[in-house]
Amino acid sequence: MPKMKTNRAAAKRFTRTGSGKFKIRKANSSHILTKKTTKRKRNLRQGQIADKTNEAQLKRLMPYA
Repeated sequence: MPKMKTNRAAAKRFTRTGSGKFKIRKANSSHILTKKTTKRKRNLRQGQIADKTNEAQLKRLMPYA
């Protein structure tokens, strides 16, 4: 049986934590930042854990992560 391929787009966007959850980076933090408040931009810097409903899908995209 050949090895499964990792989806490279997903691998660049998600990382696996020690407990097996998926860590993501928040959207809307790269441009058009002038109209966003300082508090909003500060909160966008922090990572987030992917929702449980998407975990099965992410495991399929990244079988070895």
